[in-house]
Amino acid sequence: MKLPSHLGIKNGRLHIGGHDCTALAAAYGTPLYVTDLDRIAGNFRRFRAALAAHYPETQVLFAAKANGNLTVIRTLAAEGAGADVFSSGELELALRAGMKPERLLFNGSSKSPADLALAVETGVRLSVDSIEELRQLNAVAAEAGRTAAIAFRVNPALEVPTHPKIATGLKTSKFGIPAEEIVAAYAEALAAEHIEPVGIHCHIGSQILEVEPFARAAGVMVRVAREITDIGVNLEFIDIGGGLGIPYHHDTDPAPTPEEYAAAVMPVFLQGIRECGIDPALWVEPGRWLVGDSSVLLVGVNSVKRAHRTFVNVDAGFNLLVRPAMYDSYHEVVVADRADAAADGTYTVAGPICETGDLLAQDRELPAPKAGDTIAVLDAGAYGFAMSSQYNSRPRCAEVAVRGGKHAIMRRAERLDDLTATMETPDWTA
Repeated sequence: MKLPSHLGIKNGRLHIGGHDCTALAAAYGTPLYVTDLDRIAGNFRRFRAALAAHYPETQVLFAAKANGNLTVIRTLAAEGAGADVFSSGELELALRAGMKPERLLFNGSSKSPADLALAVETGVRLSVDSIEELRQLNAVAAEAGRTAAIAFRVNPALEVPTHPKIATGLKTSKFGIPAEEIVAAYAEALAAEHIEPVGIHCHIGSQILEVEPFARAAGVMVRVAREITDIGVNLEFIDIGGGLGIPYHHDTDPAPTPEEYAAAVMPVFLQGIRECGIDPALWVEPGRWLVGDSSVLLVGVNSVKRAHRTFVNVDAGFNLLVRPAMYDSYHEVVVADRADAAADGTYTVAGPICETGDLLAQDRELPAPKAGDTIAVLDAGAYGFAMSSQYNSRPRCAEVAVRGGKHAIMRRAERLDDLTATMETPDWTA
């Protein structure tokens, strides 16, 4: 298997950022997420440079839903990143991480009154998803005596090559306003006393392994930009979303690079804004590409069972990494203790959750795992811990950061007491 540069094998053991995964598992226990912060910073710099080489007025917003750890967000903030936030919680995390309000976009198709009030209070821009939301926001801003700067989210009605559950720009998607209705939406925004339309936004999906769909989306956006510029909108930014995929199958996935992405998208964007006679900033929202390959999930082997398959029973399942169960997603797995040993059989890595579908990796060629081994699930930095749960009353695991020669906890493991910490017992119950 071809490993990315921050992963390696030394003395037969898997290392991340120069740190022995087996030793980290022994020190902190399993299950355990381990994240290489240098990898995240390097990924960000590469993505930003690829776009800025074509157009300096480019802002990279981290899709905070991919990984909500405060240390991760602080690492990106220190590099100059902004964030695409999808909740009041993500907004608060981004601000606590040191991100500037003007580099944030509050996205979402179902914002609550409290969400709208917080956005107005903090002065972040909002991506408005419907006319009703626009009217609610105008009322909230009026009550606060402020003006809210907005973009509308455009539904470009584009088919994209990804899992249907993460294709967000389909005509049937819950997200955005149809492109043919967007001019009327901006006309109403211009007439609203406490609204200032300053941008336009779309996002077509996640884990897309071709660049052509992004170029098509950019084409839709610059066409819409011309139409709304004609009615008097002064565009400060055009946000074309994120979604560039990563190679979960390390040896076979045709994962495009940021440079290839930029080469496809930027000519369309630049020609479009020249024809419009405008010079807005370009905003993009990568999440998975920035953090996906930065982390491994280390799991301990409890037992091996031979049945119709040979099951390797480990101490984490879809409670900590739901992607395989939810999306039939593939993650490479490595026996971290014997990372360079030859495979001697076919094994299925199964979690401890009381569900038949709790399988992290099916039918993999591995060196024979045994009880006490550590298995590393690769590319777990995006939508890993962020989508975890306490299902089956299992406390969530710790997260460890590595950088240079150092390693430390960046989120402690939950304890059994944490399961009941927010519970109340009504006095009228037995």
